[in-house]
Amino acid sequence: MSEVEKLINLAKNAAEKILKYQFVRLISHNDADGLTSAGIMAQALLRAGIRFQLSIAARLDEAVIEEVNGSTSPGDLVIFCDMGSGYSDLVGKVAADVVVLDHHKPVGESPAKAVVNAHTVGIDGATDISASGTCYLVAREMGPENTDLAGLAIAGAVGDKQLFRTANAFILEEALKAGVVSFRKGLKVGDGDLAEVLTYSTEPFLDITGDPVKVREFLGGLGLSGRIEELSDEGVSKLVNAVALKLARQASPEAVEAVIGDIYILNRELVPNVYDFISILNTCGKMKVYGLAVGLCMKDPGVLEEALALSREHQQNLARSIREEIEKIHKGENLWYINTVDALSTGTLASTVVRYLHPELPFICVNESEGILKVSGRGTRELVSRGLDLSFALREAAGAVGGNGGGHSVASGASIPLGTAEEFLGIADKIIGEQLQARGKVKK
Repeated sequence: MSEVEKLINLAKNAAEKILKYQFVRLISHNDADGLTSAGIMAQALLRAGIRFQLSIAARLDEAVIEEVNGSTSPGDLVIFCDMGSGYSDLVGKVAADVVVLDHHKPVGESPAKAVVNAHTVGIDGATDISASGTCYLVAREMGPENTDLAGLAIAGAVGDKQLFRTANAFILEEALKAGVVSFRKGLKVGDGDLAEVLTYSTEPFLDITGDPVKVREFLGGLGLSGRIEELSDEGVSKLVNAVALKLARQASPEAVEAVIGDIYILNRELVPNVYDFISILNTCGKMKVYGLAVGLCMKDPGVLEEALALSREHQQNLARSIREEIEKIHKGENLWYINTVDALSTGTLASTVVRYLHPELPFICVNESEGILKVSGRGTRELVSRGLDLSFALREAAGAVGGNGGGHSVASGASIPLGTAEEFLGIADKIIGEQLQARGKVKK
């Protein structure tokens, strides 16, 4: 039996359990992967005639557990999506039955009635299946009509910058066969006016990003204009080659792979270009307008105009903000870092630096927000192959200063108390150095 078949068996087991309940308390993460996970499970529950209440959370903590216990009865079911694997102690405090649908590396033995997690069957959840993909595998076992939700799973995987191999490849193949998803070749960005797209897209982050004048000069030199999705094959080739040349000067090899290739078109969603779709979801998540995001995933046309306008404004602000923030980054022994206050998107900032500016070492952003320090750490697959495990590093460093953290080897987060940034960074730097040196390949 293959690893994917083993994962599908876990999904079938979870689906059978879920279908026995009359009420489900659904909790999911607030990024694109978590929001698409919520959309998948919400539609699957609706179609199964199961009543549910949905909440979106930035992280799993005591406050979430308290809220869950206050809104459930012993005969109910709680489903955690895109969270729960690293916090078995918190999951154990839930009074009702629990199912965990996640792709983060498990820590400890889960008290949940069912856990669907790729890591338990030998599939890397950091790269090969997202939480939304995990939820999709469960949803398709809850009812064959749910194969039309595969587009949301593809969006979640793209949002988490994953590879389409093993489990993701299985889902993509199913989506393509069903006509739920199609694709075209080109630059992996959203649709729209070419100059505007290049000016305000942070993926890819180029030396012209955020500067309309430089973008116009760049496009003028190529003789390109109009809407990006309407470019001729020759125009697409010119644009892709010019962008690849810019990236080759400084970006990581995987950055080129990440921004040039197949653009997935979600044929059953209100926003068909997957990059526009995940941009809107991430914007809604950052701005805590979760209803808009879930409405979009539930195919409510009434939210589309507001969601598009909100995302467009946020993307413009984000491109300008990142351009300003990257002037303030510092280098430690084994990492790059920055201390910020109320940054628009620490995850995007961290990804930008490690992909396009300093791929030789991981990057950590420590952002003061809402009375605590929120940490985002990012690496590259090449660094992970050399021993990097940001999930372990951030969890240990955060725990040492009275906080908590976890995630994936290549991308992780943490929350730590105010005033502990310097100590936290010092511990993380030391741990990362030990990880890289253990393979004998650390770059100075």
